[in-house]
Amino acid sequence: MIRSFPRRLACAGIAACAALALVAPLSVAQAQGIDNLKMLVPANAGGGWDQTGRNLAAALQTVGVKKVTVDNKGGAGGTIGLAQFVNSAKGDPHAVMIGGMVMVGAIAMNNSPVNLTMVTPIARLTGEYEVVVVPANSPIKDVNDLLAKFKANPGSVSWGGGSAGGADHILAAMMAKSVGVDGSKVNYIPSAGGGEGTSAILGGHVTVAIAGYGEYAPLISAGKLRALGLSADKRLPGVNVPTLKEQGVDVEVMNWRGIFAAPGITTEQKNALIKVVGDAVKSPAWQETLKKMEWVNLYLPGDEFKASVDSETKKITAIISEIGLAKK
Repeated sequence: MIRSFPRRLACAGIAACAALALVAPLSVAQAQGIDNLKMLVPANAGGGWDQTGRNLAAALQTVGVKKVTVDNKGGAGGTIGLAQFVNSAKGDPHAVMIGGMVMVGAIAMNNSPVNLTMVTPIARLTGEYEVVVVPANSPIKDVNDLLAKFKANPGSVSWGGGSAGGADHILAAMMAKSVGVDGSKVNYIPSAGGGEGTSAILGGHVTVAIAGYGEYAPLISAGKLRALGLSADKRLPGVNVPTLKEQGVDVEVMNWRGIFAAPGITTEQKNALIKVVGDAVKSPAWQETLKKMEWVNLYLPGDEFKASVDSETKKITAIISEIGLAKK
């Protein structure tokens, strides 16, 4: 349970005080009364949310959370998991959920009856630029090849990515718009998790795929995938992949991810979770994860994160409508 601890402990006599001094200090998690957490990842294993959740779980355990149980529940851009979380976790201070831009887009695209105002924002964690890839043996050599083929016959290009309405789908639709084609013409093939999406592009079941750079970086380095472009404003240090912008496609997208708590928890319980997550993201384990995965540190806690989610919801809802993805 999450509970308050007294600021000072009284001790009787020198011997008792000496004994207390030998006791190891409480960990961050113990001091906040958090012994365990149940983390919902609203996507299948292998993708960006799953990688974020499992790496954060490991970092949380380095600051004293004894056990973090991770449960995957994929589908519909995370809204299936979100609905489960809203309905089953209310008031539970040990329940947390990973989410992000993908979920915001899916909510907007599908007019979902559940949304992120129904949960408790704890912290924005990371940002990641998108990469557009084709199989290494593809005749498509660069972004201009891809868009020329797409403009000539939109149906001839199948675009693989994460859930419909998410960052991958939004990027594909924005690229379509850049060559004068309505985003609704994109033949988008969504997958519920990174493993499924990777199999689709490696097996040649889709023409092109989009994902966070860290998800495909090992396959790009191994020569199994060809990276056509990054959705960044400038090249990433140490990453030999051109941006879309430098190839004449004026599009930039950063996919952010964060962590949410259950609806109906107390302010004290929310602040305890903000504290322990804040310490976890400062840990060497998490800092190493950021470096390894090429994730941008976008840490933003509590009410600041809530304000950012509200702003992102308005912005992404407008984009979804503008590029023709919103359901009528």
